[in-house]
This record gives sequence, structure tokens and C-alpha cells, in this order.
Amino acid sequence: MTSRVTSLIPERASSLWKMRGFLTNSCSPKKFRSRHKKLVFAPTKMPDCVVIFDTERKSSVFLEAERLGIPIVALVDSSMPWEYYKKVTYPIPANDSVQFVYLICNMITKCLMLEKKKDGAKGPGKKATIKDRVESTSESEGSASDEVLVVPYENLAPMSCADVAESKQLLDKLVVVKYNGALGKNMGFGGPKSLIEVKNGSTPLDLIVNQIQSLNSKYGCNIPLLLMNPKNTHNDIVKALEKYSTLDVDIHPFEQGEHTQHESFVSEGCEDKWQSSKHGAHFLSLMNSGTLDVLLAQGKEYALVVNPDNVAGVVDPKILNHLAQNSIEYCSEVTPTTSNGLINFMASSLQGMFKLEDFTSDHSEKSVKGFKYIDTRSLWLNLKAIKRLVDTSALNLDNLSTLKLFENSIGISIPQSRFLPLNCTSDLFLLQSDLYSFTEGMFVRNDARVSPSDPSIALGPEFEKISDFKRRFETIPSIVKLDSLEVNGDVWFGADIVLNGKVVIDASPGLTLRIPGGVVLEDEEINDPTDI
Repeated sequence: MTSRVTSLIPERASSLWKMRGFLTNSCSPKKFRSRHKKLVFAPTKMPDCVVIFDTERKSSVFLEAERLGIPIVALVDSSMPWEYYKKVTYPIPANDSVQFVYLICNMITKCLMLEKKKDGAKGPGKKATIKDRVESTSESEGSASDEVLVVPYENLAPMSCADVAESKQLLDKLVVVKYNGALGKNMGFGGPKSLIEVKNGSTPLDLIVNQIQSLNSKYGCNIPLLLMNPKNTHNDIVKALEKYSTLDVDIHPFEQGEHTQHESFVSEGCEDKWQSSKHGAHFLSLMNSGTLDVLLAQGKEYALVVNPDNVAGVVDPKILNHLAQNSIEYCSEVTPTTSNGLINFMASSLQGMFKLEDFTSDHSEKSVKGFKYIDTRSLWLNLKAIKRLVDTSALNLDNLSTLKLFENSIGISIPQSRFLPLNCTSDLFLLQSDLYSFTEGMFVRNDARVSPSDPSIALGPEFEKISDFKRRFETIPSIVKLDSLEVNGDVWFGADIVLNGKVVIDASPGLTLRIPGGVVLEDEEINDPTDI
């Protein structure tokens, strides 16, 4: 097979990648004594895919390929251990008979030869330029072949806490960018969502500042926070920043129109495309204004662009470490759409390739049907890659999420605690409940919650405004064991209420329902006071 597709050239054999040497081969050439001469040093480019036939052997190839984010094709059967099966990107159910191995090799050979023929049509020795990639992306837009690798958060290697100097060096390369243009008008709040009190008097802006402060203090690093503010929220944000003057956080507020070149938004006309949100466009606009060159001169290499609607969008050293270890240029945090416990667990535990039409940025319950993942719109970007694309004019406001422009792009399937949107008072109810607490600016899920998904909360129009929401709850009920809550009509809640299972409270027009304090409601449907 290798001779047929000219992958094996004897005079260039020393530059081939070899099994059992992925991680070591990724370094610069160096001398190494090997008993069987299995390791070869020279190339710095990782393979695009690994095919494994003998999956019964507990080879380190599985672990190394998974850690580097290299897709794995493998023959699998029912005897294969789960810890190895979940690392396979494309499992092929079959036995490893010589006839089937021949069939697979033959199919791979034909595919490689077909792709080589397509590349040859461009002319010998020609490499695809960035312009070619843009045109290729445009031609293939909407094609079922457009795929992205999704890596489970649980598979990421943790950042070493023992080596503080190494952690500091990595975190010093990061900058956090937050857009404060999302308003809370639909909840009766006159300012940006970043200033809404979500937990114990703390706002989303408080949370991200406190988390950065905690990291700076722990590792002695300096993570700047860039705040992009439209004109109608800039003064409110600047006033709120006064209370952080004594903290060890480098905060830079930018008013749109003053430090950015554009104020246009990314088009949102196509729901089945994995595209960035408005804050991604404003980030790129800020980079075009000269800020990118300043950050690169300061040694910054990565940017976390936080979704303004996501209260739990904060720095995660584990994700940053994965990007640095595997030379990732573009990473989007995604989360499974299913609410079924077992399916949700399996979906978030498997690494695999998914089509772009499997993703949606609309996380509402009615809109996620037919999709496998929600794009949380929290982006991790390599600033050097952004610089390369901006300088060649290949990247503009409308195609920040054009994955093919980046050398290495992935999605990371994050836990529920990293995606907590704030779009209505039903979301606020969830955040203020006993289901979540926060420490050092990060939301922590209650360990007593058995279900991997959060309960579904639907509060009626009587709870729509934050002022009404606060008046109707003496305290937020305990919902650790709640599956779903639906409230309609003129309903008032006392203190220390416990909600379990599926609870529906529906007050008829003209009727006032008061749920007494201390009551426990489990799988109840309440329509009048006699039902309590």
C-alpha cells in the first residue's frame, strides 16, 4: 500500500513517522539510542490520521494519538476494552482477518490515490496558498465532508501544578477578551448583562475578574483582561471597574468606535453552520486596530474570547495546556445537546469527527433538535495564526469561524458547569439555586446532583422582569433533585422550599397561588391551593 501511494521512499525513510514515537518525534532532531531503532527523529509535522489494525495490543499509540488530537481509525470488536474504544475516532466493527485487512488497505489506497490525483491537478510542486484555502472553503461550504474533531474535556491532560514556573510561563501567554454589548432589557435590566447580580451579590464581571486575580496570585502570572464595550454600556462598565482598583488584574476597557475599525456584526442567517458570534467579529476588529501587534510584542500567544451570555466562561488552564501541547490554532467550546443522562455521558466521553451541520449556536430547547452539539461561542485562538491571516487579508469579520484557514482546529466537549447562559430569569433561577456555588470566580456544580444534565426551568411571563422575579421568591428553592419546573400564572414562593422530580405549577387567570415555606414538592402538578 505504501509503495502504491508513494508514501514510502527508501531514500527518505529517515524522515518518516514511526509508531511508538509520536511525542518524541514532535521535537527537534536529536540523538537517541534505541535497541530496536523504532524511533526516528526529524519531522515536526504530525500525521493527519492513524490507522490501527491490531487493537488488542495495548499500544501507546492510542494514548499518544489521543493526547495530540490525531484522529484514529481502528478495527474494533466486542472484546475491546472501553478505555481504548472511546479513544477511536472512526471505529470499524470487524475481526482482523487477513481478508478484511486487505479490503481496508485497498480502500485506503484508492482514497489516497484519488486525493493525490486531485492535488496533482494543481501542478507539480505547488502548495496550497491561503488564498487557495479560502477559495476551497467557499467551494466546499455546506459540503457534508466538512468536519471538525471534538475532544472530550475529560481526555485533556491536566496542567502540572507541581511546576509553578512552567504554569506561570504558559499563563503569561494568555489574554482574555470579553464583549459587554449584551443587554438585559428583556429582563427589565437597564445595563449590560455583565452587571446583573447572579450569585451572592456578584456579577458575571466580578466572577471573571476574581478568577483572573486568583490565577495571577497563585502562579505569579499576568493575564490581561480586555473589555470591548459599545458606547451605550461603556460608562457603566468603567464605573463598575473602580472597585477593582486594588486588585492585581490588568484591565483595559475599549469603547467601540474609538479603538476599533468596524462595528458591523457577523451574519446570522445560516443556522446549520458553525460560525462565530458578534463578539468574535468585535474581537477581530480590535485586533485590526493595532492591539494584536502590542499583545504579540508582550509575548502573548493565546486569546480566550468569552461569550458575553455565558456566565461560566472563564479561564481553564487545562484547555490552555492542551492548545499549547498540540499546537491548536482554533478551538471552540461545545457541549452535547441531548438531555438524556446516559446518552449525554457517552456523547461527551467519545472523541470523534463531526460535521459542521451537527453544531448550532442556539441553545434553546426547541432549536437543538437535530443537532448533536451546541457551540457555546467561547473561542480559544492562537494570536500568531490570527496575525498570519490578518496580514494576508484572508481573515475578515465574516469568516472568523472558517476553520479551514487554521492549521489545526478542534472543538472541546466541555462539562455543563462551563456553559451557563444568562438570557432570562429562568437562567437566573438556575444560577442562584443550590445546584451551583462558586469559588475563586468559577462555578462549581453540587456533587449531590446525580443527573449529568441541569433541570429544565420554564418560568412564566409574571417572572420575566428581575424585579418581579425577586419579589415572587422569598428564597430560591432547592433543586438538586429536580428534573423540570414549569410555572405559569400568579404564583408566589415561600422560603426553604424543596422541588424534586417533575413539578408543574399552573395558576388559572385571576387565581393567586402561594407555595408555603418549607414544603417539599415531588412530581407534583398544582393548579389550586388544595393541591399543595
